[in-house]
Amino acid sequence: MRILKKRSPSLATMTLRTLGNYPIVSALAATAGLMAAAAVVNRRLADKAQRDNPPQGRFIDIDGVRLHYVERGSGRPLVLLHGNGSMIQDFESSGLIDLAAKDYRVIVFDRPGFGHSLRPRNVVWTPAAQADLFKEALAHLGVEKAIVLGHSWGASVAVALASRHPSFVEALILASGYYFPTARTDAMMAMAGPAIPGFGDILSHTISPILSRLMWPAMLRQLFGPKSVPQKFDGFPKSLAVRPSQLHAGAAEAALMVPSAMLSAKTYGELAMPVTILAGEDDRLIDIDEQSGRLHDEIKHSKMRRVPNAGHMIQQSDTADLMAAVDEAAAETLH
Repeated sequence: MRILKKRSPSLATMTLRTLGNYPIVSALAATAGLMAAAAVVNRRLADKAQRDNPPQGRFIDIDGVRLHYVERGSGRPLVLLHGNGSMIQDFESSGLIDLAAKDYRVIVFDRPGFGHSLRPRNVVWTPAAQADLFKEALAHLGVEKAIVLGHSWGASVAVALASRHPSFVEALILASGYYFPTARTDAMMAMAGPAIPGFGDILSHTISPILSRLMWPAMLRQLFGPKSVPQKFDGFPKSLAVRPSQLHAGAAEAALMVPSAMLSAKTYGELAMPVTILAGEDDRLIDIDEQSGRLHDEIKHSKMRRVPNAGHMIQQSDTADLMAAVDEAAAETLH
């Protein structure tokens, strides 16, 4: 009579049986597996995004920070600073760079952590820290004075540049900015998630890119509304914007909005150079009366333009208005 030997269960089988006896542990293991898989997919998508959208400008290393910038045209220097979550391609696709380059030496940076610029973790990248960085970068490029235009979070950096280095800034053009602290639920959500050290890195590499892709159409409606998204914005590389590194940088800046505004608000009365403030009357992201209107009241010599039927992205929807503000400021500083 043959005696059949009983096979020993494999390690994998034993593990599955063990997990089956502990539903919570099993669920956690499955979640960890899904998160790991998402991280791998997001890393591959990020690599592909960078291959598909290589740097179009040059690089400069300042204090250990590798900055990517585009320079075009000749004449008086004009510096463009983009908003949170954005990059050089925002101004590029809007047509503002080409328009301004007809009369100005236009310099546009990818701010730290966005586009192709690095964002070292040993620095808290407040508007003041970024202003000092760009002052050094521009000095390295031979710029002694410049007209500075900032959009949204870039407006905060522009103000910091003007307050910390007033002799450098000839004139300020501030578009769709956030200047005074208010209760910001979106900033609080950022602080509770991707901006938290450690945990935020996990979210940025796993869940956040997926959610960002799903929410992209709704986000654009909020940014551009009441106007529709212009066709030229198709040139903006969404795949770069939803990379883990850029999402982490964006969350960090959202978390800094309120405290940065609290500090910056103390300096507005010191700004002596020409200041032009622009805001879309129907901005769905920022209350322009609380922000741009109040800033206009605080800076007595400033000029304010309310752009009718426009939302937050006036650099895209009303590019000519920004260009006119630059030309007007440039003419004023010649007197």
